[in-house]
Amino acid sequence: MTRASASLWRHLWWWVLGTTSVVWLTLAGVAFYTGHHEAEEIAEGQLKSLAQHWLALPPTQWPATAASTPPRDAAALTRRKAAYTTEWAVLLWRGTDLRLDSHGLHTHLPADLRPGLQQLALPGLPGSWRVWVQDAAEGDNPRRAVVLVPLNAHAALGRDIAEHIVRPALVLLPLVALLLAWALRRGLRPLRRLAGQVAALDLHGGKHLPDERRFAELEGTVHAINTLVQNLQDQVRRERGFAADVAHELRTPLTALMWQARLAQNSTDPAERAQALVQVERDALRAGRILSQLLDLARAQGLNPHSMVPVALADLAARVLADHAPAAFEGGRELALQDDTPGQQLNAHPLMLELALRNLVDNALRHTPPGTQVLVRTWQNPSEFGIDVLDDGGGPAPTAGPAPAPAEAGSNLGIGLTLVRRIAAEHGAQLLPAPLAPPWSHGWRIAWPEAGQTTASGKV
Repeated sequence: MTRASASLWRHLWWWVLGTTSVVWLTLAGVAFYTGHHEAEEIAEGQLKSLAQHWLALPPTQWPATAASTPPRDAAALTRRKAAYTTEWAVLLWRGTDLRLDSHGLHTHLPADLRPGLQQLALPGLPGSWRVWVQDAAEGDNPRRAVVLVPLNAHAALGRDIAEHIVRPALVLLPLVALLLAWALRRGLRPLRRLAGQVAALDLHGGKHLPDERRFAELEGTVHAINTLVQNLQDQVRRERGFAADVAHELRTPLTALMWQARLAQNSTDPAERAQALVQVERDALRAGRILSQLLDLARAQGLNPHSMVPVALADLAARVLADHAPAAFEGGRELALQDDTPGQQLNAHPLMLELALRNLVDNALRHTPPGTQVLVRTWQNPSEFGIDVLDDGGGPAPTAGPAPAPAEAGSNLGIGLTLVRRIAAEHGAQLLPAPLAPPWSHGWRIAWPEAGQTTASGKV
């Protein structure tokens, strides 16, 4: 059972939603920190303002004694939860006389209160208190104002500030998630359209994806797909050409083989039967040779460019001529090598390049009469370099221009020369009719542009 593919849209949405949640949690943490910090600053400011207010009043407007103002319930202060209605506890001294104790807290305060802001735990009362102590010197009767508030009072204020910041974001989070899901779905439309275009590509029709893209992020993907499609289309064309080569090259020898076999079967003349059987053997050998060349052609079409190594043309030509020397001597033909580029090297696949040269030499030996001379010559000029295979066997010379592809109408290029042409193309070269001068009447040339040359010293 095939496992269903995960949705890219859902994957992206979960990532975006997770990121949004992290941002919201960060916002909530910052909001609570900011709320509590602001509440502390507000409380501290109010404590100072209230103390300064009492000290700014003339002593005659203070209560005569603390007993003249009944104290309120101090414990009730710690139970208040209202964020914006804070009740303060105030104590006033003039000298050693307690003039005001709004909540009866003087018995809970330590004797060594110092001026300024401080946080105290009052014996007998729950929680902690924020206390502001401020003195005003007036001769022998200095005045002191002490203002207190429970910590839970400004903590409630801090929570309220934080909630006012976070609550709208919490309400909007589901809406943001839905909008992000919609936006991601819309944003992935170009990718879905690209997938549809890729699915509609016809490898046999020579189609490619349009290069113009609205989004730069897709250009690399489109280029990679087009490169892959081009490679596949080239492979399809090569396979079609290979199939055409097989059909074209094997049709004649197989047909001849069939007729000669029937002739040998039906003939009553022993001599005629023997001649037919000899012809059957020749046709079978010819078909085998064609099949071997076709296999070599298939290998040439799959050349690995990373297996190229420096190859000396003259050394390669010498090996090929040495291998063909016995057959040339037996057939009454002469072989010669002319090296006009000492030390000439190029990056090539040695086995494939040797196979191409073997086919040219073999072609010259097989299709020329006894007494023919075959010359293999390396050459170089300011714009290109290469290797020629020439013979003086007579007959029509190859037409000028690049060697035609076998699929072209009217092409009489044999399978051997087709193999040479393809190997040359894989090496960045061309198979051309060689320029002829007496005594040479036939010849083929493999030519490389000078830019692809590699000298013996390794310089390009």
